Amino acid sequence: MAWFVRRNLFAGVASACVVGLGIAMVWPFFSDYGDTRLFENPRPPVVVDLKPQLGESPPAPALPKPVEPAPEKFAPSEARQKPSAVTPALKKERELAAIAFSDQRAKLQASTEIKRDAMSVTDAITAEDIGQLPEQNIAEALQRVPGVEVVRAPQAPAPAASGELEEVIVTGARASRAQQTPHKGVAPPAGYGYAGKVQMVITPSAPPPPVSTLGNFAYEPSMPVADEGRDKFQKFDVNPVKQVADEPVSTFSADVDTASYSFIRRQLTSGRLPQKDSVRVEEMVNYFDYAWPAANSAKSPFKPTVVVSDSPWGKGRKLVHIGIKGYEISRDDAPGANLVLLLDVSGSMDSPDKLPLAVQSMELLLSSLKPTDTVGIVVYAGAAGTVLEPTPVKDKQKIIEALRELRPGGSTAGAEGIERAYQLAEAHFRKGGVNRILLATDGDFNVGIAGTDELKGFVERKRAKGIFLSVLGFGQGNYRDELAQALAQNGNGVAAYIDTLGEAQKVLVQEAGASLFTIAKDVKLQVEFNPETVAEYRLVGYETRALKREDFNNDAVDAGDVGSGHTVTAIYEITPVSSATRMVDPSRYQKNEKPQAERGTASEYGFLKIRYKLPDSDTSQLIEQPIPIDSRDVPQNILRDVQFSTAVAGFGQLLRGGTFTGPLNYDDIIKQAQAAKGDDPFGYRTEFVQLVRKAKVAREM
Repeated sequence: MAWFVRRNLFAGVASACVVGLGIAMVWPFFSDYGDTRLFENPRPPVVVDLKPQLGESPPAPALPKPVEPAPEKFAPSEARQKPSAVTPALKKERELAAIAFSDQRAKLQASTEIKRDAMSVTDAITAEDIGQLPEQNIAEALQRVPGVEVVRAPQAPAPAASGELEEVIVTGARASRAQQTPHKGVAPPAGYGYAGKVQMVITPSAPPPPVSTLGNFAYEPSMPVADEGRDKFQKFDVNPVKQVADEPVSTFSADVDTASYSFIRRQLTSGRLPQKDSVRVEEMVNYFDYAWPAANSAKSPFKPTVVVSDSPWGKGRKLVHIGIKGYEISRDDAPGANLVLLLDVSGSMDSPDKLPLAVQSMELLLSSLKPTDTVGIVVYAGAAGTVLEPTPVKDKQKIIEALRELRPGGSTAGAEGIERAYQLAEAHFRKGGVNRILLATDGDFNVGIAGTDELKGFVERKRAKGIFLSVLGFGQGNYRDELAQALAQNGNGVAAYIDTLGEAQKVLVQEAGASLFTIAKDVKLQVEFNPETVAEYRLVGYETRALKREDFNNDAVDAGDVGSGHTVTAIYEITPVSSATRMVDPSRYQKNEKPQAERGTASEYGFLKIRYKLPDSDTSQLIEQPIPIDSRDVPQNILRDVQFSTAVAGFGQLLRGGTFTGPLNYDDIIKQAQAAKGDDPFGYRTEFVQLVRKAKVAREM
């Protein structure tokens, strides 16, 4: 009997051991690693891109040090290993972490994009969970989970208190939805249905920037925005060919802006052809100084020069050059200046070619002013404020110190900045002097008044009070050229683009008088062509400056302003009646004959009229001059400049597509420009030749 009992007891113990061993062998499949069928056909990796917008975050310990990659726990052909047990201490840590995670969950907002294949299943650690957690806590929790690898991004900076979670790469198998137990906010402990490997990449972010305070204006610096290629230009079509019989009169506003040329230079220097709408031929031509005779008196600020030459790209056609040069005011005779520098210090200005270059440019400007001139500084970012009240230039160091303290940060409340600048200029208005605002910006206004028409109306009203506005553009990516042009035109100012310190030297030092001191405003040009000698014509450039015929005699219509020493050049291409190369066929039925009294003489191609107002007058004055067929006794230096300006006009037309330039090519332009460079003390004409060479190999935008 005893023997029988011992045998049964032994058999029972053996059976229990077998059962226990069997349970131990299959338990991992039901506890930590879920359905083993998932390992027979492991799914492709799931990539979760998480880019949270970091808000306020409480102080946190530094990120954990990188650990060696953990080996895959399971593979289809490898022996399965049991994971490490969850100790009571680790369980307690996870519970505490869950409470901490719950408190922190509202601190981060994540933008989550999950790429999955159709057969994959939900992860135990969801993207939503990870996106809501502080990354340092994720690192601490996940590194304790079997099969989890926490690594840092390559070439990452030293660990910081907080960072930006860039991506979580999940590989291996996942448990099915039915096997998961929701446990949001923490990494799943053993038994929560996850198998495989997690690779979490964390890039530490820089510490929050300090708040800077200048004068009575405070702003918070921020990181620069990416160049999104959002430069905006006014769209326009190239001037068409017009028949004199149908439309004999052409009217347009003077243009002394040069922004187009320097922007094109920047693009070509970087190896790219410029956007077509960024090419304004008249601004390219007017970038250069020419030998047009200047006036001798401020009361008659300029006299026109007219030269007729053969067209290099249109056989049988002629080019009519109309040039004026403004009376040049000496520095001793220049009126006193009340200048307000309005500087964009928004976050997008955080680039060497933006705010730092603007500050250097303003420092150069100070050398062009008289000691008694005053300079005030207004800045704008998320808000606007006065950094420096108008200060005499004799206190130059004080102005420079205020400029050098500027730091970029925030959004772009440009409209508020303009309002504040005008308030400062009005409060220190200098009667009989120059009252001008210089706006330096890289782009548009995204806070406050942003509509172009509304801003134009505001600037126009201030213009009537004698306060003018000029715009200096910097950088690229969000540059709004069309807004800069509109503000400068309506503010009786110039629009320039500063791409280098050399350009700042040209605009604010060499041509400071032209940029600051107006000698004639609302300058309009009108040409009436003689149908007896001219069959057709087209104006090269000035598409954005076109006026109606009736606008010429209307003094209420605004037009361009000419500064001290400014040169303005306009070029017409005409087809003489005697030429057999007309671009537009004459009408079969329309009669073009007019009484002899209404026609010009056979010795004239047309008749030029120029209207302008003196700076302190609201009534225009008129200059008239015929356009002779033969240009005789033209000085050699003027003929040379006619050839050079023709080369520049040809280049501009080619950059816009060369609709009317026929066989003209870049090599033709180089040859003509080289022959007509003449005296080139600052190297601008030599630089032009190099730009044409760069255009030959530049790539399309």
